[in-house]
Amino acid sequence: MSAVQLKNTGRYRIRPPAQPAEISASNIKTVLQTMDRDANIALPIRPQGAGTAATGCNESNSGTVLRLSGLDRIIKIDKLNNTVTAQAGVRLYALAEALAEQGLELIGSHEMTGRTLGGAIAAPCLGANIGNASGSFSSEVISLKLVTGAGKPMTVHADQKNLMRAMRSSYGLLGVIVEATIRVQDIMTFTVSHRRLDTEAFCDVVDTLSNSDVGFRFCLMPYRNRVYLDLRRYAATTGNTYSAPWKIKDWGESTVLPHICKTLNRLLPLQSVRYRLIDSVSEVTQGIVNSRFVRNGTNASSGTRSHTTSSARRVHYSTWCFPATGFSFVVRAFQDFCHQTFERSGYRCDLPVVGYRICKDTSALLSPSFDEPMIVLQAASTQQQGWEDFVIDLADFAEHWAGTPIFSQTRSLRADYAKTVYADRLDFFRRIRRQLDPEDRLLTPFMAQYFQ
Repeated sequence: MSAVQLKNTGRYRIRPPAQPAEISASNIKTVLQTMDRDANIALPIRPQGAGTAATGCNESNSGTVLRLSGLDRIIKIDKLNNTVTAQAGVRLYALAEALAEQGLELIGSHEMTGRTLGGAIAAPCLGANIGNASGSFSSEVISLKLVTGAGKPMTVHADQKNLMRAMRSSYGLLGVIVEATIRVQDIMTFTVSHRRLDTEAFCDVVDTLSNSDVGFRFCLMPYRNRVYLDLRRYAATTGNTYSAPWKIKDWGESTVLPHICKTLNRLLPLQSVRYRLIDSVSEVTQGIVNSRFVRNGTNASSGTRSHTTSSARRVHYSTWCFPATGFSFVVRAFQDFCHQTFERSGYRCDLPVVGYRICKDTSALLSPSFDEPMIVLQAASTQQQGWEDFVIDLADFAEHWAGTPIFSQTRSLRADYAKTVYADRLDFFRRIRRQLDPEDRLLTPFMAQYFQ
């Protein structure tokens, strides 16, 4: 039976959760000692990378959190075979910068480059796909080294197809990843063109775009009836791919805009004035950082470092994936949902909703696009009060429109619905998990509601 979701009325005081023990690993020996079944370690053990999950996926109110960001060594860049081997705690942006010096780049989509390599493999790391060849970031993993829940070191290779599929997007439930070797490629340039549309015009083209080989990313502003659409195509020849425009874009969207929104929320008590000004600032930001600066890019330059816990300007977000086929109906319904929720509750997100298309990807057993191409919608806000109630309503909306959740990024996900969506694949994953972690040493209460 799934847990009952209760909205926060403020009538009851919630006791703060207990704090888990913490262990920071700077070498593999520490991981082995922590995972040793004879070690005096509080259970369950939860591995954690950059801590970018929107849910309790990489946290635990009890037991032990094993922090892996200290395992940050790039072991080998092999230009001959186009591979890179690195420890699990290496940040993706650091890995991308090291590869760029060799004329190489990461393959596969990855929006949040502040994540660690291990975290990007253990939980879906997604971004706008160009064409149908590239999948999630973890699809390029060709070997993994990990320590299982039973405390045993283990190496998994790509030719062990079923096991590797389970390891990708395994949410740290099969073992603690300590090292990975992934495929890379020569740097490829893509061009970016921008469109400013009203929502209805976007709905007229989005279904066609979803069936083409054009990559696209968009920012939806439901209260302004506005969509800012970026179209991405691989260039025939390599052009200028300066990273500065993308850094300005990232800085504007993930640092400046949230900071302005938080400031306006604090200083302007009148909702109508506050949100009108916030939406105006958002439109200006989208118009300047995209149309004026960003014209082309590469995988090495286009990632964003947003949603890192080290930032004082914490952004709350929740992500759902919807079938790309017929997505125009979802967009219209979602805009209506936003207006109706605001009228009823007085709460709305103060940041634009980000979306992008991901192609069908069967490389991971728990891939959110295992059966068909999907379009990701990520709602985000800087306002804490009212947020948890909003994501409960958002979850109800997503269930009605056949949304697929991501365990690390989807807030207020009902266990029964998740089990229905992932169905047989989740059952198969549970069987593998019981073999590698028979004593449930890696299974936290949060993860148990979906995976036990």
